[in-house]
Amino acid sequence: MSQAPTRELAQRVFAREFNDASYTFKESDDERAPLYVLLPTGERANRVFVVGTLTEKTDVGEESEYWQGRVVDPTGTFFVYAGQYQPEATNFLREVEPPAYVAVVGKPRTYETDDGSINVSLRPESITEVDTATRDRWVVETAQRTLERIKRFEDESNEYATMAQEEYELSVENYHQEVLAALESLDEAETDAEATA
Repeated sequence: MSQAPTRELAQRVFAREFNDASYTFKESDDERAPLYVLLPTGERANRVFVVGTLTEKTDVGEESEYWQGRVVDPTGTFFVYAGQYQPEATNFLREVEPPAYVAVVGKPRTYETDDGSINVSLRPESITEVDTATRDRWVVETAQRTLERIKRFEDESNEYATMAQEEYELSVENYHQEVLAALESLDEAETDAEATA
C-alpha cells in the first residue's frame, strides 16, 4: 500500500525573517522531494502562510500574464508572483483593488539577482481577501511561532538550528526585536482606531 504524500504544514513567518531565508535544500535525492527554505530561526519551510496588506500589484509578464504583488506586514514586504500555473491566484491579483488585507499560502522561491544576491519570493497556492481581525490574529500567532523557534534555537538536537547557524551570520535576537515591533504595531493601530472612533 502506498502512502499518499501529505501537504507540509505552512509555517507562519514574518517578512523580515522570510526575506533573510536565502538557503534552500532537499532532504533526499528523489527528484520529487520537496524543496525547503531554511528559516534563520532554525526551521525548514516548504510552504508558508502570510497575511498582510496588498499595497500594489503589477502585471510584469511579457507574453502572458504574470502578476507581482507586494504584501506588507509589520516587519517588511513579501513579493508574491502568480502566472499561468496559479490560475486562481492570477485571477485574484487581476481583480483585487489595493490596498487590501490578504492571506497567502504559498511556496518560497529563491533566485539569484545579477549582482549575486539571493532574493526570496512567494508562489501562491491560494490568496484571499481577509479582514482586519484576521490580519491581527495572524500577527499574534506568527509572533508566538517565531518566539517558539527562537526558544528552540539553542537546543543542540535541533538540526535545522544547527544548519541555520552554519548558513547564516544572523543573530536570532534580530527576530525577537521584530516580534516585539510587530506586536507594538497592533497596539498602535488599536490606539489610532480608538482615537478616530
